[in-house]
Amino acid sequence: MNPEPRSVVEGEKLWEPSAEFARKSNVTRFLHWLKTHRDKDFPDYHALWDWSVTDINGFWDALWQYFDIQADGAYTAAVDDDRKMPGARWFDGARLNYAEHMLRAEARMPEATVFHHLSENRPLAQMSWAELGGQVRKLATRMREMGLQPGDRVVSYMPNVPETAVAMLATVACGAVWSSAAPEFGVNTVIDRFTQIQPKWLFAADGYSFAGKAYPREAETRRIVDALDTVETVIWLPYLTPGSDAPDLPHARTWDSLFTGPEVARDDFQYTRVDTDHPLWVLFSSGTTGVPKAIVHGHGGVLLEHLKLTHFHINITDSSVMFFYSTTGWVMWNILLSALLNGGAVVLYDGNPAYPSPDLLWDLAARTRATCFGASPMYVQMMEKAGLEPGKTHDLSALESIVVSGAPSTPETFAWFYRCVKSDLWLTSQSGGTEIASGFVGAAPTLPVYAGEIQTRMLGMAVEAWSDAGEPIVDEVGELVVTRAFPSMPIYFWGDEGGRRYHESYFEDFPGVWKHGDFIKINHRGGCYIYGRSDSTLNRHGVRIGTAEIYRSVEKLPEIADSLVVCCDLPGGRQYMPMFVTLIDGVALDDELRHRIAQQLRAECSPRHVPDEIHHVPAVPYTLTGKKMEVPVRKILVGTPLEKAASRDAMMNPPAIDWYVSFSEQV
Repeated sequence: MNPEPRSVVEGEKLWEPSAEFARKSNVTRFLHWLKTHRDKDFPDYHALWDWSVTDINGFWDALWQYFDIQADGAYTAAVDDDRKMPGARWFDGARLNYAEHMLRAEARMPEATVFHHLSENRPLAQMSWAELGGQVRKLATRMREMGLQPGDRVVSYMPNVPETAVAMLATVACGAVWSSAAPEFGVNTVIDRFTQIQPKWLFAADGYSFAGKAYPREAETRRIVDALDTVETVIWLPYLTPGSDAPDLPHARTWDSLFTGPEVARDDFQYTRVDTDHPLWVLFSSGTTGVPKAIVHGHGGVLLEHLKLTHFHINITDSSVMFFYSTTGWVMWNILLSALLNGGAVVLYDGNPAYPSPDLLWDLAARTRATCFGASPMYVQMMEKAGLEPGKTHDLSALESIVVSGAPSTPETFAWFYRCVKSDLWLTSQSGGTEIASGFVGAAPTLPVYAGEIQTRMLGMAVEAWSDAGEPIVDEVGELVVTRAFPSMPIYFWGDEGGRRYHESYFEDFPGVWKHGDFIKINHRGGCYIYGRSDSTLNRHGVRIGTAEIYRSVEKLPEIADSLVVCCDLPGGRQYMPMFVTLIDGVALDDELRHRIAQQLRAECSPRHVPDEIHHVPAVPYTLTGKKMEVPVRKILVGTPLEKAASRDAMMNPPAIDWYVSFSEQV
C-alpha cells in the first residue's frame, strides 16, 4: 500500500538544493566562467536569466565560447537582429555540423557506455562511444559512396533502437536532412508528412512489438514507398525477424550490408560542415488545421539550444544517464539524444512502458543506474493506481532528477514522486514544443521546487504572459509569448512559399512576437504554470495530435456525417478526449460503429488518436467562417460559462452549442 498521501497545495515548497548540489551544478560552473572570462558577476540564476534575455548577442556569443563550438569561418555577431521574428540570422558566416558535436565525447571516453538499450524484441544491452562513432562513420561513408548529397532528405520509419540513432547521426554528418516517423503511425499519417519533403532515402524496419504482440510493417512500407516517388534507396532493418532479406523495394538492401569493409578512423573522417541555417531535420506539427506543418530547424540554432538545454536545465555531465520514454515520432526522441552533446549516456526503450509489468521503466532505470528519469503526469497516475512505490522496490540511489513533461503537472504529481520515489530529488517540470525542439520554461538546479510549479524561464528565452490586449501580466493566466529571437526558431516551413503559413502560425496576433498557443501564468518569483493549449491542438498523453488528421480518417466512414474532437485537462491531472459525431439518416451509434471508428483511427493514424468516448450529437457547431468550434467546446467541457467560451453571434448554427453545455454537466 502507498503511504497515506499528505495534502499538498499549489506553490508549497517541496525541495531545496543542498549547497553541495548547487555548487557542483553546471549553472554554477557557468557563473564562475562568466566572472573569469567575461568579467560578469551575477549573484544568482534570476540575474543570469535577466542578462540572457536583454543582452542577446552577449549571452549567445558567450555560449559559443563556453561550449568551444568547432566551426569553419567566423561570424560577425551571434544574431543580426534579435527583434526580428521571424528571420533573425544566427552566427552568420560560420560553418559547422551538429553530428560532429554529438560525437565529440568519443575522443575522451571511447569505451564508456553511450546507449543502454532494451526492447520487447531484444534484451538489455550497451553500446560504447567507440562503437557508436565507428558505426556512424562507416554508414555515412557508405551513404556518400551511394550518392547521398548535402541537402538530400532521408526519412525513417523505425523504432526507438540504436540503429535509428546511428542513421540519424550518419545522415546529419553528411549534411543531409533527417525526418522520422514512428512505426506505429498509420500509412496516411506518414504519407501526409513525407510527401511534403520529397525524400531520396528511406530507412524502414520490418515491424515492431508492443505489449507482447508483433506488428509487421512490410505492407505499410510498400504503400508508403509507392506514394513517395522520389525515394531512390530503401535500407531495411530486419528487426522482428533478424537475418531476413530485404523485400522487393527500390534499390533495397539490408542494414547489415552497409557495414562491410574496414573501419573508418576518426582522423580519416570529415563531417560536412554547413551554414548555421542549413537544414538539420524536419519535424512535423500535429496537423490541426490541415496537413502537418513541415518544421525545418538549422544546424547552428539547434546545436546551441540543445547544448544550453541539456547542460543548464537538465544538468547533463559525462557521468549522467538520461532516460525519457519516447517514440521516434516525437520531438522528445531528438531531445533525449541531445544528451550526447554534453557527454551523457542515454537509455533507449522500445515497447509498452508497462509490459510485462507496470514497474518496467523503474526496473530499467535501476539496471542502467539512470541519473535522470523522464515521465509524464499520466504515467504517474498509472503508477499510483497500480499502488507502486518504486523507491522501496528498486535501487534508485543513482537517481538525481526527474523531468516531467508532455502535459501540465499538478501538485499531486509532484507529491507522488517525493512520497513514492525519493525525498531528495530535483523534480523538474518542463514545457516547450516541436516547433523549437526545446523548452521555453523549465528547471534550474540552483532553485527550489514548489508543488505544481515549473521552476523558471529558460536561459535566452524572453518568455512573458500576455493579456489579449498584448500587455505583460504577472500572477495571471495569459498567452505564452516570446518577445526576443532565439536560435532554435524554425528557419522555415518546408514548401511554405513566402513564409505565409509560418507567420500565421505564430505571429499573426502579435506581429514580431512569438505566440506559442499555450496558456501560462508567471508568478512574482518567476515560477511558471502551464494550463494547456489556447488553440485546438490535442495533447494526448504528452503527444500533440492534430484534429484534422482525425477528421480526415473518421469521416471516410460512410455512416459519419460530421465530427468534432477535443482534449481536456480536468481536475486532478486527468485528461479526457471525447469525440462527437453526427450520423447520416437511419444510422445509430452502437458499439459496432464505435469499434469501427476506433479501428479506423488506430490503423490510419495511431493508437493515441483513438478517443476515450464517442458520442452522437445533433450538430457540430461552426463559426461564421466555417470553422469547427473546438476551442469553445473544450472550454465549456472544463467548466467555462457559455458566455465566456463562445459568442452566439459568431456562430453559423447557434443552437448547436446548447447540447455541449448540457453534456458538460456530466463531465
